Amino acid sequence: MKAEYINPFLESARIVIEQMINIRPTTGQLGIKDIKFVEKYIWIQIGITGQMQGDIVFGLHEVVALKLVSAMMGGFVLTEMDEMGHSAISELGNMISGNASTMLYNQGVRVDITPPKVVQSVTAAGFIPKKALTIPLIIEGIGELDIQVIMT
Repeated sequence: MKAEYINPFLESARIVIEQMINIRPTTGQLGIKDIKFVEKYIWIQIGITGQMQGDIVFGLHEVVALKLVSAMMGGFVLTEMDEMGHSAISELGNMISGNASTMLYNQGVRVDITPPKVVQSVTAAGFIPKKALTIPLIIEGIGELDIQVIMT
């Protein structure tokens, strides 16, 4: 796995989050780890096709998701991840991935993305644990958003 695979997603996430909630995230430590679905987490899974094949998975604790969606909605406080919350967090993943695919295209890598799939449980994911290139984004006052790239 190459670190270059994650860079467009990382940069796109920084830009989109800053535009949406006016906070510039910082980055944690880049690493390779096993993806394991953890309870009380929300996962946004987006498929990548074309010259790169795999998935981009954004993971965040439910509490972080509530804070992030509340900030995206101008401070309207969400107390549970309802349909509106899922829609907002799904759209965030879609915007990050769409911008990243444009960045990749500008680098000569043609990719398409699938619609986002929000997953809240291990069994619903239908996901086999595998290794991913991963980096956390730290959003001040909100928490961490893990960006995980799985290339097949």
